[in-house]
This record gives sequence, structure tokens and C-alpha cells, in this order.
Amino acid sequence: MSGILIVAEHTRGVLADSSADLIGAALAIKEKLGGPLRVLVAGDMPRFFAGALNRPGVDEILLAETGSANFDAAASEAATMAAAARCEPALILVGHSASGVSFAAALAVRLGSGFAADVFGLDVTGTGLRATRSGYANKVNVELDFPGKSVVVLTIRGSTFKAPDGRGEAVVTTLPLALYGIAGRYRHLGFTEAPSSDIDIGKAEFILAIGRGIQDEKNVPRFTALAEKLGATLGCSRPVADSGWLPKPHQVGLTGKVAGNCKLYLALGISGAVQHQHGMKHVETIIAVNTDANAPIYNIATSGCVLDVFDFAAALERAAG
Repeated sequence: MSGILIVAEHTRGVLADSSADLIGAALAIKEKLGGPLRVLVAGDMPRFFAGALNRPGVDEILLAETGSANFDAAASEAATMAAAARCEPALILVGHSASGVSFAAALAVRLGSGFAADVFGLDVTGTGLRATRSGYANKVNVELDFPGKSVVVLTIRGSTFKAPDGRGEAVVTTLPLALYGIAGRYRHLGFTEAPSSDIDIGKAEFILAIGRGIQDEKNVPRFTALAEKLGATLGCSRPVADSGWLPKPHQVGLTGKVAGNCKLYLALGISGAVQHQHGMKHVETIIAVNTDANAPIYNIATSGCVLDVFDFAAALERAAG
């Protein structure tokens, strides 16, 4: 077995950003792992997405007609099994999303493969594939090897790997797929729209995030203005979003967004609970400001300042003009 198989994801005619991110993840190890890079896209009109998935480094795009415009875990599992039987990949990458996690583990069981979820690091060592994910409630990074496994299934954390730009020269192939006995096992009821937002925490390089330390909703505009002055994207912890002080798309954390592309994270008045760390612990430079010297955020911060966030904000406002 050799090569990499990616399972693309789309919803309501829109290709998920994670699909291109998965190509970036695959390209990070393609040369070391060896073999071709293939992308599988399943649905009622998979050819519609072929152009967007034809990125540099992709050797083949596999199209699987499932007859359903909406995501179906069983159909995605069947399509991926068919692609795996045809291509015999050493690695299968799936997005760590609600759709991806609904069939990835079952896929691994059927293949008898190695498996890891929410992976944000990939490498190939002398002993084979190595995946990195968080463990012990995000307190440590865990490196996983898969000895004796000829194929490995991984779900990849979104906004972690950079998608390649440009157009590739992939061959497009239609994959024969028999869905007998699968259709009708699920019934799609509808979509619940997420709150609209003009920000994307996952793509932001500089995030100024606020927590309960700002004390009151009336103080949010001050930090919004500060973020704009500094050229930062405004983020927040879960309590701020749950209180309605900021819309949900601003939330960083396990039930929010992962700051996957962030290089600088400024945490103001955030204690650093495990839920929040899930979305930002990996950031290269974390600056924490909190009056509590024992706040968990200081355990992961690159630099910290035990200070009132309003005094810190005032200093930044003066410096920014």
C-alpha cells in the first residue's frame, strides 16, 4: 500500500475549506511517504467540485455518485471503502468536522487500520507515519505511531495546514459505486443556519481575544476598537459568547473555532480553561494578561503580564495612537 487518499467535504454546493487544508496536510508528507495523492469527492454532482480540488500535487480526483445532495455518513463510508479498495492507500485523511468524525472511526474499523482523531501534526520517521494530537485535556501533545498497520485513517484539525495555491494537473476518474442497502438509512431533515459573521477566526494571523476579565458587555466596544487599531481579529472565550456579548463566530475553543493560522494570540482577561486552550494552545506566540497569577493561561503562554486588562489596554491604545 502506498500514497494518500483525501476525502473532500462539501455542504449545500459549497466545498469546505478543510478539503483544501487536507491537501496541504498531505503535501507536507507526500514525498516522504511516497505514492500518489488522490482526492475523493462524493455526492449527487461530484464533478462540480473537481476544478476546485485540482490543486498542485494532486495526482487524481475520484468522483463517486451517491445520489444524495446532502451528507450521508453511510454513503461517505461506502464511497471511501470503494476508493480504498481501488487505490490501496497507506494513509486516508478526513476533516475533523461533524461530518468527518461521523464515519472516520467506522471506516478505520472496517479497514483494520490505525486511527487518530483531531490531528494537527504529521511526519514520516524511520518507523513509519507519525501523527501529533493533544492529550490529557490539551495539557500535552501526544505523538502516535502505528506499528504493524499498512493503512492509517486520520481526522485532521481544520485551519492547521496551508492549502496550496494554483491549479494542478490531476486526472479525473469516475469511481463505480454500489449503494444497495445504504440508501434510506438516514433522512435529512434540514439545515440550521449558523450566525452570520464577517470574520474567520480560523484564518486570522493575529487575534486579540477577550474573556470574563473585561467585566461587562459595555466594555466590548473598547476592545473591538483596540483590535481594529492593532490590525487584529477580535476573538473571545466561551463565557463571552454564551453571555451574548459577542456572536458565536468570535469564540475560540473546543465548541468554537480553532485559531489554526494564528501567529500571535493576545489573551486579555482569559483564565485559560481547557476548553479555550483547545482552540489556541498550538499558537507560536501567546501573550496573556490576567490579574490572577495562577490562571491556567500562564501555563501555555509565551509571555505573561499579571495586570488589570484595562491598564494594559490603555497602554496599547497610547502606543497605537
